[in-house]
Amino acid sequence: MQKTLTILVMLALGAYAAACLALFLMQRSLIYYPPRAAAVPAPQVSTLEVPGASLKVSERPAAGHGAVIYLGGNAEDVSASLPLLDASYPERALYLLHYRGYAGSTGKPAEEELVHDALALFDKVAPEHGDIVVVGRSLGSGVAVQLATQRPVRRLVLVTPFDSLRDLAAAQFPYMPVRWLLRDRYESWRYAPQVTAPTLILAAGQDEIIPAESTRQLSTRFAPKVATMRVIEGVGHNTISNSPEYVKALAWAR
Repeated sequence: MQKTLTILVMLALGAYAAACLALFLMQRSLIYYPPRAAAVPAPQVSTLEVPGASLKVSERPAAGHGAVIYLGGNAEDVSASLPLLDASYPERALYLLHYRGYAGSTGKPAEEELVHDALALFDKVAPEHGDIVVVGRSLGSGVAVQLATQRPVRRLVLVTPFDSLRDLAAAQFPYMPVRWLLRDRYESWRYAPQVTAPTLILAAGQDEIIPAESTRQLSTRFAPKVATMRVIEGVGHNTISNSPEYVKALAWAR
């Protein structure tokens, strides 16, 4: 009986270890869902060459000092946001980054690389447009916060952001040691205190993906008077941009 119990325990431990290994190896496929192609044609598409990848950038050119860099969600075709961004920022040039592996960009997405790519895009845009607003949506909020700590961002807009992807994943897989397995953690709480750009946090009133507490917690991480939070009621995580209030809210950063 004891021998049988020992075997069962060993089998259970082996199965658990195998599950942990599978989660570790597959984790990025559970985070990133790249669209294959851009659905909305941009007025202009440029290529940003970075170490290990060639990135597509959907652009809406505009003369003048102002520009917007848009960093999308984990499954987002950023070109679909062109019409709304055009309406919100008619006088600013628009630059929408297609992450590595997304819609024509080469390479594989990972947190460190996405942050480096966002910095590279900022550095490409800055010589022509010195007044740069950064908009980060969902996963892109984690990239945008880190960008804002390393470059002189004029204003920062975070749409349906989270405090920490690691905490969200740990809640999603409560019986797995996710906090130790996760490589891409997007811990915005670590970087938010360093942000000096005026920041607007846009939350969806019925967000079914990001817990309201995670967004509220992030709003408390910024230095006093840096961040303002606004909740758009009656919308979810993926439908917040359908609200007429969305364009009005983005216009805060004009």
